[in-house]
Amino acid sequence: MTATLTHDAAASTAGTALEVENITKTFQVQRSASGNDRLKALDGVSLSVGRGETLGLVGESGCGKSTLARTLMLLETPDSGSVTFEGQDPFSLRGKDLMAWRRRVQMVFQDPFASLNARMSAGEIISEPWATHRSLYRTARERDARLRELLQLVGLRASDAKKSPQEFSGGQRQRIGIARALALNPDLIILDEPVSALDLSVQAQVLNLLNELQQKLGVSYLFISHDLSVVRHVTDRVAVMYLGRIIETGTTEDVFERPLHPYTAALMSASPKLDPAARPEERIVLRGELPSPLDPPSGCRFRTRCWKAQEICAVERPAARTAEESGRSVQHLPAPAVRTPGPVWSLGTGPEGSSAWPDGTPVPQQAGTADFTHQAECHFPMEEPAPGAHPAAVG
Repeated sequence: MTATLTHDAAASTAGTALEVENITKTFQVQRSASGNDRLKALDGVSLSVGRGETLGLVGESGCGKSTLARTLMLLETPDSGSVTFEGQDPFSLRGKDLMAWRRRVQMVFQDPFASLNARMSAGEIISEPWATHRSLYRTARERDARLRELLQLVGLRASDAKKSPQEFSGGQRQRIGIARALALNPDLIILDEPVSALDLSVQAQVLNLLNELQQKLGVSYLFISHDLSVVRHVTDRVAVMYLGRIIETGTTEDVFERPLHPYTAALMSASPKLDPAARPEERIVLRGELPSPLDPPSGCRFRTRCWKAQEICAVERPAARTAEESGRSVQHLPAPAVRTPGPVWSLGTGPEGSSAWPDGTPVPQQAGTADFTHQAECHFPMEEPAPGAHPAAVG
């Protein structure tokens, strides 16, 4: 029999799960026409993910989103900066400590067709992590029970465990990928474009599943996506990335309705809107040179495409300024409510209500809170929008 671990709501949801501070990552590449052979994929990236929170990460292709995800999974090592997970530096861990940490951060990949081994059954794919983390479920009976529970949790049947990935639809395959990510009872799941390869109706099913799982489990999400409508639907906060830097962060409502950075305003302008009344009279059309990540512009990296750029933008990198510092009126609303996990984890043979993993490792209690401040790196941020109005169109 498996025991149910009831998380303490205050301990499980309070505080910051992940803190990234000023990390950089450079790759050696073929020399470009400008003579540069160093590509700085991440250039001083800072962000945080709260317990039970969904942080959306958006930006153009090539801006560094996937490199950041790989770095947080310890698949890449940053050149400088720090990454802390509940106060612990995962890059400093070795041996058993590193193995114990790895099960707490998992990933769901973009392509549900390429990310599953065609030679394995669904049950083998989901249960494969337990072959490495053997202390989690020690007996075949416990593993079988947990496998059935995971399949049910993601909306599949127990009989589906014997099927191969080729026998499932795209949405069902992504459910298998989600079940695999949940197999090690993580605290944080990195979702790299989890619905971009799916039909719209299937996208809705998977997104509703992710939201339901978060409501039940209190797990945190880092949600990477190009689809702004999806990001707006599922996230609590948003971080906007451009050429290796986080240029704006804030609550989802602030970023979508009152963008500070011109690049963010252009993104929001390009996002399709079903309600005709919500559409701007004219889209913001960016003009100018599209910069290369091998030879980024000096100063503000967006200046070559920005209609607000001035001389200072070419010589000085803008510091992060809050909405208040930018002259905006700010409504001091309470931060979005974090979700409270329920008693749904079956974590092995520990005593009911235990605050430890099955191998005896205590579940940490982390102090601190996520940062809901709306801020952007821009010398000349967007003006205060009029009530009910949208950012002024350019071009």
